Amino acid sequence: MITTFVPNFTEEQLSLLPSEEDVAFYEEHGWYISKKILSDEIIDEAIRGSERFYRGERDGKLPVDNGFTNWKPEDGYDVVRNNEFVSLQNRELKKLVMQPIIGAIAARLTRTKSIRLLDDQLVYKPPQNPDGKSAVGWHADKAYWSTCTSHNLLTAWIPFHDCDESIGPLVVLDGSHKWSGIEDTRFFNNYNLQEIEQKFQEKGQKPVRIPMTLQKGQISFHHCWTIHGSLPNLSNSRRLALAIHLQDDENHYQSFRTKQGKEVHIADELMCRKLPNGNPDFSDPVVFPVLWSAK
Repeated sequence: MITTFVPNFTEEQLSLLPSEEDVAFYEEHGWYISKKILSDEIIDEAIRGSERFYRGERDGKLPVDNGFTNWKPEDGYDVVRNNEFVSLQNRELKKLVMQPIIGAIAARLTRTKSIRLLDDQLVYKPPQNPDGKSAVGWHADKAYWSTCTSHNLLTAWIPFHDCDESIGPLVVLDGSHKWSGIEDTRFFNNYNLQEIEQKFQEKGQKPVRIPMTLQKGQISFHHCWTIHGSLPNLSNSRRLALAIHLQDDENHYQSFRTKQGKEVHIADELMCRKLPNGNPDFSDPVVFPVLWSAK
């Protein structure tokens, strides 16, 4: 049974949390779609924050300015824009990220006592992209997070508007978090989704696409090993969404080397304070604030 304590939640808020059946579904399939849990007002505020961000306005400064994805105007406007760690730089986006209901849902899905931020990404897709280049290739988030000890990390995906298949939603491969041999699934920049799916099929895996078609205010959650990407934006509107990457209570830093012996590092390590032993502190409250805790 779920034992996540939910202090200070109203009955209405409690009704928005996943049930035991929902959690079992998440564990089996690797994804979950929430009810409408965010108000139009909080999302519209985040939209205004994203517009300020794209204009170059910043409410906070990152300790480093490289080593992560950071679209700039000189990269062009009619392209996919991907910016990381945006909630550390923009107050409206931080307000969205820190909504307690997001952390509470993540805690239930992962059966953990607290949820911390790991990273976030603001992603803009330009409209009318028939050549498919606004698609995001198949990848598993954990394949990029090798220096995280936990295999229970997850991501919340929040579109800032109604999202059907035409506008380029997130798409997951159902149950793929249980596949073997996916440790190197890092094809984020390969927009040829069919090409990578063919490689999965050659390995005996059976990709089943599940598009995250959501109404404004809904959120999808996916497991860190669930393979996912996104479709191209074929609509007449821009697609704007925020991905919030989340740590469960047990996650901390570990050193990691590739099979070839190369030491691996991720941008999160550059952002945070150090532990007494010199390792990055993935519980640094400034960079990785707690979204939810039952302690």
